[in-house]
Amino acid sequence: MDEGIVYSTDHGRMCPSCSRPASQCICAHEKKQVVKGDGKVRVGRQTKGRKGKGVTVVTGLPLTEDDLGVLAKELKRKCGSGGTVKDGTIEIQGDHRDFLVEELKERGYAAVRSGG
Repeated sequence: MDEGIVYSTDHGRMCPSCSRPASQCICAHEKKQVVKGDGKVRVGRQTKGRKGKGVTVVTGLPLTEDDLGVLAKELKRKCGSGGTVKDGTIEIQGDHRDFLVEELKERGYAAVRSGG
């Protein structure tokens, strides 16, 4: 079961379908975007691997990668903080769990606070 190269030290992430670097993929526009989340929206806090700095992590959103980016941008602006989208999750710098749970509930998601 040969699926092709998925990473190259020269080019980084590679497309397994066309074997080109992900930034030059010719089949990306043909692929349908996959929904990453499972629909159970959880808002938690993590410090692992961040030298003690805490980030608020939103997981389980039933959105495509592009839609996650749009939502993350709006949430970061409302929190007045930086952040990113990684592997289908939204990470926002700082502890904004309570605010994000309320904001996501207003947007129609069944968001719950997870962790301690």
